[in-house]
Amino acid sequence: MSIVYDRTKTVVRRHVAPGEAVPLHPEAVGFAGHYDFDIDVLAAYRPTGKGRVERQVLIVRDHVLSGRAFSSIEELDSAFNAWVPLRRAKSHGTHGEVIGHRAIRDHMALRPLPATPYVVTQRHLRYVGKDCLVAFDANLYSVPARKVRPRQLVEVRATKTQISLHATMPNADGETLLATHQRAVGRGSCVVDEKHWDGLPDGRNRRTTTGDVPPRPRHQDALGQEAGSLMALLNRAAAVRVEVGRRPLSVYDELTGTRPFTHPTPEEPS
Repeated sequence: MSIVYDRTKTVVRRHVAPGEAVPLHPEAVGFAGHYDFDIDVLAAYRPTGKGRVERQVLIVRDHVLSGRAFSSIEELDSAFNAWVPLRRAKSHGTHGEVIGHRAIRDHMALRPLPATPYVVTQRHLRYVGKDCLVAFDANLYSVPARKVRPRQLVEVRATKTQISLHATMPNADGETLLATHQRAVGRGSCVVDEKHWDGLPDGRNRRTTTGDVPPRPRHQDALGQEAGSLMALLNRAAAVRVEVGRRPLSVYDELTGTRPFTHPTPEEPS
């Protein structure tokens, strides 16, 4: 149910003082969650916490490697395989049981592995462009337009041969996978699944003309009436149908008792 680790960088993100919570590496947490076990990190400054594990290195070195020379890996493997039955026939110094018998019981107590293995990947966060393309390692990869929005943050999981794009939050079915592509070789490639562009504007709704037939004015609707323009608003307003009376300025002069203003003329000689 748990595995003891020392403070290696693949498990611990950084070292902390004794008694503080140890920050675990996200990849190690995902690995442990996939195989359903807990990570038990050794306390600081305790090199004897995994003594039995480290002891196996010295045992193999003393009984298989010391004083011998090997000309190939195959010869080394052959020597090790010949020594393993001898080792398992002995009784263990701590629990007193025959090592081979104890190993069989330990293996039977292990739980079965998941159906799919855990894939160790590089994980990066990237933004989705307006064209539903995600840039990674100087290449572009497409995601479904109907599942993302521009400037959405997605997670890129990269292996040596594959690129998988995941949403940062699961959907209603609990899934995060958006798209999977073969990893591009080199730089400047654009890996696109044409189905991912369904739902994007394709230009077919644009107004185009060859110049032979003049386009219909945009302010006219299908009935040939003016619509959407300022003139159409004025024609529908009641104010344009009000008759405005007109009168000369002399009428205002008579009402106020003033004479109209005239320019002065030069005086006549006496």
